[in-house]
Amino acid sequence: MKISSHSRSETISPLRLLHFRHRVIQAASYQVLVFSATAMAAIGGPLRSKLRPRHYHDGRPRGSLWRGKKMIGKEALFVILGLKRVKDDEEKLDKFVKTHVSRLLKMDMVAVLNELERQEEVDLAVKMFWVIQKQDWYQPDVYLYKDLIISLSKSKKMDEAMKLWESMKKENLFPDSQTYTEVIRGFLRFGSPGDAMNIYEDMKQSPDPPDELPFRILLKGLLPHPLLRNKVKQDFEEIFPDQSIYDPPEEIFGLR
Repeated sequence: MKISSHSRSETISPLRLLHFRHRVIQAASYQVLVFSATAMAAIGGPLRSKLRPRHYHDGRPRGSLWRGKKMIGKEALFVILGLKRVKDDEEKLDKFVKTHVSRLLKMDMVAVLNELERQEEVDLAVKMFWVIQKQDWYQPDVYLYKDLIISLSKSKKMDEAMKLWESMKKENLFPDSQTYTEVIRGFLRFGSPGDAMNIYEDMKQSPDPPDELPFRILLKGLLPHPLLRNKVKQDFEEIFPDQSIYDPPEEIFGLR
């Protein structure tokens, strides 16, 4: 097995910059809210009595969406709430996407995608990604794929994860070690060691230097499959000769 030591040159796309900017602003907004809450708790005496909470409803949405109100526009908020409302009806969902989602501006689309990911609405986030991919301004970005593939793998939705995986490959993008690890782990949880080995073989062809973690995930998950495990073990010992591997007694798995 040959492992190339050179890494791919990476260019930062405008879409990735927008995605990253959205995440940074979201984190900064949260820190401001935490600081404000702490400062209010420290206020005492007469000033506190003047800052009593209002007891009427002022029309603002409650819950997680409002936390990012300064960065999510009204159109994006409407789309997020609408998608969640009709997500269990495929016909209504497709109609809502055509009539409302497709009209969003670039920044609003990316904001909707990020917020759906944050709320762990992974199916809706994937739906949103396919819409973004059809836009004229779309540029392939491995990090957009990475977040969705990892979320799907953790949810054991491996069929959807593989659709994104194949789309990523068609756009000449390559997963990193973390993505390989989570997809391998996902297939092992899904009860598909053969598919996990297919991803492993794909990983071995990557020009990036290998990482220990996906090997160890496989070595642990393939304990009931000694032939497959021995193949991974041999590769591991060749690539990481200074590292040790724990081999449990064979009788634990009925191999004797």
